[in-house]
Formats: sequence, structure tokens, C-alpha cells
Amino acid sequence: MPKIIVLPHQDLCPEGAELEAKEGETVLDVALKNGIGIEHACEKSCACTTCHIIVREGFDSLDESDELEDDMLDKAWGLEPESRLGCQAKITDEDLVVEIPRYTLNHAAENH
Repeated sequence: MPKIIVLPHQDLCPEGAELEAKEGETVLDVALKNGIGIEHACEKSCACTTCHIIVREGFDSLDESDELEDDMLDKAWGLEPESRLGCQAKITDEDLVVEIPRYTLNHAAENH
């Protein structure tokens, strides 16, 4: 069974975590199911960048991002070549090491 190693994040996961995952699940769903509250303002519809993650290991095991995800990622704070949206990154049979960026852009929250 593949694992997701979440690197420590000051607010969401201070100690880091090792999470069991099933093939086909998204990184976001596995994190949420395990109590790691990654923001997901658009409710997983690939319409924002709040679930932006950086895949530090295992990036090549993921399906390629599509044009919609790429367009969204272009707006992400701290974009890196291994950036993905957690709601779109589906787990395969390989372990992943992911980093949750310190900041996200949530235009909906910023405007309230």
C-alpha cells in the first residue's frame, strides 16, 4: 500500500506525518481523512490553488496535470516545477513525499 509522507508544516502538521493511501485517492483526500486540514476553498473542483502541494519525491509516478490544473497552478504562490493541486494528484503504487507550502492564495477568504 503506498504511503504519503507529509513534511512538517508549522500550522497543519507540525511533526510531519506518514499516511496510508490507496491507489486512485487524491493527496488532498488522504490528508483530510487523516486530520491534516489542507485548505480546499473550491471543494476539490480544480477552481482555486488553496490545496497547492509540492511533491518532493515520487512526482513522476503521478499522472500528468491537465490544462485546467496547469492554468490554476500558474496562479499559485511559491510555484515550483513539482507543484500540483492536492485535489488533482492521484496516488499510484509509489510512495510520495509532499510539502504543504506555508502560504496559499484564497481569494474568496481574502475578500470577506
